[in-house]
Amino acid sequence: MAGPISRRSTNTSRSVLRSRISVAILIGIILGCIFAVLYPHGFFSGDSYSDSRFQSHRLSKSNIQVHLVNSEFIIKCESTERVNMLKSDIEDLSNTNDELQKQIRDLNEKLRAVEQKNGQAEQQVVVVSDPQQAGPFGTVKGIRTNPTVLPDEAVNPRLAKILEKVAVKNELIVSLANSNVKPMLEVWASSIKRSSIHNYLVVALDDGIVDFCKENNVPFYTRDPDEEIDSIGKTGGNHQVSGLKFRILREFLQLGYGVLLSDLDIVYIQNPFDHIYRDSDVESMSDGHDNMTAYGYNDVFDEPAMGWARYVHTMRIWVYNSGFFYLRPTLPAIELLDRVADRLSRDPSEWDQAVFNEELFFPSHPGYIGLHASKRTMDHYLFMNSKVLFKEVRKDDDLKRLKPVIVHVNYHPDKLPRMEAVVEFYFNGKQDAFDMFPDGSD
Repeated sequence: MAGPISRRSTNTSRSVLRSRISVAILIGIILGCIFAVLYPHGFFSGDSYSDSRFQSHRLSKSNIQVHLVNSEFIIKCESTERVNMLKSDIEDLSNTNDELQKQIRDLNEKLRAVEQKNGQAEQQVVVVSDPQQAGPFGTVKGIRTNPTVLPDEAVNPRLAKILEKVAVKNELIVSLANSNVKPMLEVWASSIKRSSIHNYLVVALDDGIVDFCKENNVPFYTRDPDEEIDSIGKTGGNHQVSGLKFRILREFLQLGYGVLLSDLDIVYIQNPFDHIYRDSDVESMSDGHDNMTAYGYNDVFDEPAMGWARYVHTMRIWVYNSGFFYLRPTLPAIELLDRVADRLSRDPSEWDQAVFNEELFFPSHPGYIGLHASKRTMDHYLFMNSKVLFKEVRKDDDLKRLKPVIVHVNYHPDKLPRMEAVVEFYFNGKQDAFDMFPDGSD
């Protein structure tokens, strides 16, 4: 009987053990669920967990920084090569741009000439904004002084920089020179320096003049290459070179500078800018030798065949000298240069002084629109031509005491010795310096 009872007892204890284990597992599962709800990040969610995440972040960031450093190095290398390429491209484009600008200027000049020829040029007119009421008798004065143009440095940036250094109060003396007139240039430049004039500039037309200016500390300017102008400038005679100034001076006016154009057969004794009025578009010295011829007079023309109407009154004035004149930077002054340059380009045989005066004085009439420019004639004793000096002044003790601003040896072909005599008389006080010369030329 003992055997069967013992087996049942064993089976019962095993069953109880299994039940306890099952209960324990069930309790463990329940507790696990409870803790899962109450502590979703576990018991160790504090510093150790944060440190782990931080370390991971630092490693990640370190990897990124290394990558960025490598990328930056690559970019710098590529940037250096790219910058060098861009610099090279910019230099090439700059050279191309200079050439294109020159072509544009040339084309604009040709276009302007065509438009003027066809009478289709755009008219630039200064209009008074509001109508004005006339004042009492004797008080009304018309507009004499035109406004200056708006400076345009894009016309010639290189010249603009030179003029900023040379000009005084936006004014300067300008002269053209090639090696054919070098001896006169020496006297001209020396007299300017002795007269304490600082705002002057020589447009050097060949290398010989460039060398002279460098050696003698004379301000100079060389134009951009231009086959047509260069051929005349280097080999042309006095009249041909003189005609170039009407093309060259245009840029000076466009840049907003007042220009006193000067030939080289001139001796300076005073500063001319102290004796200019600046109330007109053009101020010029005269070829006249007295008040009548210099400033105008009523000349009576006699035609006997007309009987009662035989006498006809005419107005006469001797021409302005195209070798010494002052231009304000105004539209009429620029138009004058354009008109003269255009005519001389179409007929090089014309004398620039004749064309200069015709364009300046001829009025509008059927088929022709005249230039509307204001004019002033310079004092013929202060701005003295050589006819006044040798025919009158040197023979008059009172006039010999007069100190002119300039003497222009325009009436005599033996220019250099007469210029040197002017220097001897007015600077060195040699009273007989003029005695060896005849009134006119041999």
